[in-house]
Amino acid sequence: MTPGQVLMDTNAYVALLNGDRKVAEILGQSEAVLLSPVVIGELLDGFRGGSRESENRAFFERFREKPRTMPVPITDATAEWYAEVKRILRAKGRPIPTSDLWIAASCMEHGARLLSYDSHFEAIDGLLRFF
Repeated sequence: MTPGQVLMDTNAYVALLNGDRKVAEILGQSEAVLLSPVVIGELLDGFRGGSRESENRAFFERFREKPRTMPVPITDATAEWYAEVKRILRAKGRPIPTSDLWIAASCMEHGARLLSYDSHFEAIDGLLRFF
């Protein structure tokens, strides 16, 4: 069984850079690797704050050029998912960071599985995820 579409969280990208074989295997088997603008922004922010900005940007651009890697836009449908997920989590008393709400909303909109090591995503019913 292939993982289908995978939306990669920032920490999964960093894990891949650090040689995480589980992440590499999942990405290698996926039909498509989706990147949210939120994740792209978090990565660019991290690159700017680091000592190897040029190297990290170049590697990320090569990663983005892979045929199965594609950005997904934030749309009105994403905003609807965001609002619904946030409402449900608020009712549960289990808020998560705003950036992660947008990432989860993109997953829900596109029917993608989330590749993330953040355990707080477990609170989102119906979110398909790894780990």
